Amino acid sequence: MKRTALVILLLALTDRFGKGYTVGVMQAQEVLPRLRDPYEQAYYAGIIFERRAKAQLQRNSPGCGFEAYQLLREAMSCYEKAEALRPPKNDDALLHWNTCARIIMGNQLTTRPKEVVEQPLE
Repeated sequence: MKRTALVILLLALTDRFGKGYTVGVMQAQEVLPRLRDPYEQAYYAGIIFERRAKAQLQRNSPGCGFEAYQLLREAMSCYEKAEALRPPKNDDALLHWNTCARIIMGNQLTTRPKEVVEQPLE
């Protein structure tokens, strides 16, 4: 499959996250290794994480913010890798990194607090 078709397939799959379709993350991730360019692999891995995070936030279920935060941090890590490999004058990874940061700050997302388990006294 040609590069453009693979990118369109990946974007179409990720567009369906959180919309009630039975499209899984695994289907989108299976497209990544078929992209030959390391920049594109890192960039589109970031897209998958970012869109998963947005779908989590739309669910608005208990704990979704913690999950979204973790997914956004993963996306940002992928975008950092892509930034180091980017073609000249291509700022897409940087722009998406900034978008993730704005989502985190705008929704006041944080890591899940550590659960404190009290040990019973004997």
